[in-house]
Amino acid sequence: MKEISVLGLGYIGLPTASILATNGFVVHGVDVSQPVVDIINKGGIHIEEPGLKTLVQAAVNSGNLKAYSQPQMADVYILAVPTPITEDKKADLSYVGAVARAIVPLLKKGDLVILESTSPPGTTQDFLCPILAESGLTLGVDLLVAHCPERVLPGKIIKELIQNIRIIGGLTPQSAEQAREIYATFVEGDIHLTDVTTAEMVKIMENTFRDVNIALANELAQIAPQLSINAWEVIRFANLHPRVNIHTPGPGVGGHCISVDPWFVVEKFPETAQLIAQARHINDAMPEYTYQLLLDTIKDIPNPKVTLLGVTYKPDVDDVREAPSLKILELLQRNPSIEVAIYDPHVKHFEYELSGLEAAFKNSDCVLLAVDHAEFRFINPRQVASVVRHPNVIDTRNALSRKDWQEAGFNYRLLGEDATSQVRMAQPESVTFFEDRLFSTV
Repeated sequence: MKEISVLGLGYIGLPTASILATNGFVVHGVDVSQPVVDIINKGGIHIEEPGLKTLVQAAVNSGNLKAYSQPQMADVYILAVPTPITEDKKADLSYVGAVARAIVPLLKKGDLVILESTSPPGTTQDFLCPILAESGLTLGVDLLVAHCPERVLPGKIIKELIQNIRIIGGLTPQSAEQAREIYATFVEGDIHLTDVTTAEMVKIMENTFRDVNIALANELAQIAPQLSINAWEVIRFANLHPRVNIHTPGPGVGGHCISVDPWFVVEKFPETAQLIAQARHINDAMPEYTYQLLLDTIKDIPNPKVTLLGVTYKPDVDDVREAPSLKILELLQRNPSIEVAIYDPHVKHFEYELSGLEAAFKNSDCVLLAVDHAEFRFINPRQVASVVRHPNVIDTRNALSRKDWQEAGFNYRLLGEDATSQVRMAQPESVTFFEDRLFSTV
């Protein structure tokens, strides 16, 4: 099985295709976007991920990786297309269905089809397999089928694709074993075999666990101010217990995994998955809670300008999928009296207009930090204070130095703490700022 077709060249498909190509396989990368195909064939990348450009260049230059806009015949087909949710929180399997139907005419005896896309439990067996059966091949015998969900963190994708433990679910034991042979060529972590539905559920539960934990932290962040205490301080002390690990609160939960996957379970088991559903509702409500915190801060300012720092779903990446900032922006756009300036050093293309750093701060009445990009920790608050109209800052990630911003004259508000609280917990270390620039060089 030397030829592999990877369908979907996004955050998972492109790194996977490149790793396979640099490990000796002939890889046909397939994506519906012709611009993406053209960029990759030139050794370029269309997404931000550390180390990816070098890897893609090596794969393309080796002659083992070439991108196409149409599926190519191969021995192994890896489906790495999106599985988003609809507005009514249902799984959208249209991408999986479309790519599966596209490869049916190419399938031959002995081929292996691997679904990498995170999917609701039962998708491989009940949705994908009936489509593949249209090939006339006997599934599990003539045509092997497996599910191998990715388990990586954006910003560390390449490292984790190689080092992380992998779970492979096979339609049959032979399917799982054949898939293991492919992944074992580059995966350094242990590889565990199971059935397809168990593998699907493992991935969903991993993200659901994190979502429920974050919901607990976010609920605490709403309770703590009512007690005039600091939620971050509570979490810090609680986590000193050897069996406690509460996650941190924030303005919401984003990304294509944690904010999506739990709904797959709720959709199939609405009467049973009550804790999962409630956690999703809590986290989905945090952008509104953050917006209300913002309104309270600027309530006495006519025609205020708000500076939004960060629009990605997590720090130090360019991925804006399901980002809480998007929901906050939607709420801000409904209020015509508020002017919004957006700054994110990692995002180049965005549905809203982006500002430069200085322009974003100029005449601002409130700075809202929604993403804790590393660059934001080195913003010079004294220089910012010299260009804003009203020195207000809301830190939703506990990422800024309260001491530095307060000494610069800012009214500093932290998500999870009452505005009048005098609690002063441990925060990021102060840095030496330069007076003549917005970013320090230390």
